Amino acid sequence: MSARFDWTTVHPAAYKAGIGMEESLKNSFLTSIQKELIKIRASQLNGCAFCLNMHTKDALKYGETPQRIFLLNAWREAKELFTEEEEIILEITEEVTLISQKGLSEETYQKAKTIFNESQLADIIMAAVVINMWNRIAISTHMPIGK
Repeated sequence: MSARFDWTTVHPAAYKAGIGMEESLKNSFLTSIQKELIKIRASQLNGCAFCLNMHTKDALKYGETPQRIFLLNAWREAKELFTEEEEIILEITEEVTLISQKGLSEETYQKAKTIFNESQLADIIMAAVVINMWNRIAISTHMPIGK
């Protein structure tokens, strides 16, 4: 599949705004690995090859294990590999990504509130929102996977 156009040059203001959203997460409480788990899981759900390629490489660079990346799609069955915090982060990521199904459920939100404060919850939700934005851009414009 060939790229449709380079949206970064066609709409540079939107690209700059997206980068700004990404930059806002640099000072979040989320670790680099937690951010990559969010990015990989949302990209799996959305089927974004470009982002999966990028963020699995980044996760490995930050020290994530191949086993956890391989099993991320089945994290509920591999709970021994993920912390309670990561499980809630993944639940939020899935519910935000699949927003049309039920949105962020009250059950997940209440569970998250027992571990995270409002600022941390905002970081998690924003991280999921941002990767969903990038997924939609990459898929819509057929961004090349690269090497």
